[in-house]
Amino acid sequence: MSEELVQRAEAVAARAYAPYSNYEVGAVVRTVDGRDFEGVNVENAAYPLGVCAEKSALVAAVAAGYGPGRVAAIGITASPCGGCRQWLHEFRIPEVSFRRDDGTIATYEASALLPDTWNLPDP
Repeated sequence: MSEELVQRAEAVAARAYAPYSNYEVGAVVRTVDGRDFEGVNVENAAYPLGVCAEKSALVAAVAAGYGPGRVAAIGITASPCGGCRQWLHEFRIPEVSFRRDDGTIATYEASALLPDTWNLPDP
């Protein structure tokens, strides 16, 4: 599943809005019942107002009724930033995959990407 989701994320990244960095990122979230939600990074001239691809994919899933514990996997075109690692951890995603700089795919459980974090309420 990880290779497929990362490849789909790479295709989705072409739709990113990244006029300032030219760094296009895509993400695809797969829910436990097999639905997929896509996301891209969207930059803004007021730098901190941009949105990461992981967040936009998760927001789409939440808008469709999926919350923490209901996301099975996410494929991303790059290693997630620190803020997104918190989002991935909060949603308890068991399979987070992204392409490394050397072209290989890394797959981790979200909790491994953000050790020693806060306890979360049960979903």
